[in-house]
Amino acid sequence: MARYEFIKKQNTLSKRRLFHLFDVSSSGYYAYLKRLPSQRTVFNQQLDKKIETLFEDHRHLYGYRRLHVELLEEGYCLSRERVRRRMHKLHLKAKQRKKYKQTTDSNHNKPVAENILDRHFTMDTPNQAWVCDITYIKVNGQWLYLAIVLDLYSRKIIGWAMDLHMESTLVCQALTMALLHRGYPSKVIVHSDRGGQYCSDDYQAILTAYGLTCSMSRKGNCWDNAVAESFFHTLKTEWIYRHKLENMAQAKSMILWYIEVYYNRVRKHSYLNYLSPVQFEEKMI
Repeated sequence: MARYEFIKKQNTLSKRRLFHLFDVSSSGYYAYLKRLPSQRTVFNQQLDKKIETLFEDHRHLYGYRRLHVELLEEGYCLSRERVRRRMHKLHLKAKQRKKYKQTTDSNHNKPVAENILDRHFTMDTPNQAWVCDITYIKVNGQWLYLAIVLDLYSRKIIGWAMDLHMESTLVCQALTMALLHRGYPSKVIVHSDRGGQYCSDDYQAILTAYGLTCSMSRKGNCWDNAVAESFFHTLKTEWIYRHKLENMAQAKSMILWYIEVYYNRVRKHSYLNYLSPVQFEEKMI
C-alpha cells in the first residue's frame, strides 16, 4: 500500500517507470485506486463529523435548517437538502415540539385597554412595541412562574422575572428590567393579555410613569399575543421538557441560561433571517 501511495503522489516519472522501479503491476495499482474513497465520500465523512459536533454544541435543539446556516457561516458550500440527508443518515433529529395549553386569569373587575397592537408583530426599530406574558413550569410538584418582556423588533427578551407566585410584582419586575435594559424609552406600545397582573394598579402605574402605551389582547384570543406565546412554546419544548427539574434553583438557573446565554445570543431565529436577536440588533443598529 505504501508503494502504491508513493506512486500516486509522484509527478516527475511516468507511471510505467515507477511500476518497474517498485516492482508492482499496473493492474494492482489501478485496482488500489478504485478502492480509494472518492472526494465526495471524504467530504461527506468530514461533513458528518462537523454536523455531529454542531448538533451536540446546540444540545440537540437545531434541525437541518439552522444547522445549514451554521455550516454556511463556517465556509461550507452545500444545499439545505444535503444537510437534511446527512442528518437523516446519522439519525440526528432535533427535539420535537409538544403542544401545551396556557390559561390566563381574566376574571377581575379592573379596566382593560384596547388592542392597539392589533397583531402588528413586525417593527422597523427597537422599542416600538414590546409584548409581555406569563407562563408556569412545574418543578418537583411546585409551580415556578416566569414573566417576560420581548421586543418585537428583534424578538429579544429584554426583561424577565421568576417567582413562586404570579402576583402583580412579578410582571412589574419584568417590565422594570426591560426599561432598565432599554434605557427607559417612552411611547412604547406594551402589549399583554387581560390578566389581573397586567390590569393591576402597580403595573399600570409603571406604564404611566414612563409614558408607555398599554395594549391588551381581546378576551380569549391567544393569537393577539402570538409572539410571546411562541417564545414560551420554544423554551418549554426545546429546553424545559427535555430535562427533569429537581429543584427551584436548578430550574431558575436553566431558564436564565436559555434566555440570556442561548436564546438572545446564540439561537438562530428564522424570523430574523437566521440571526440571533443580539446579532440582528448589532447588524441592523
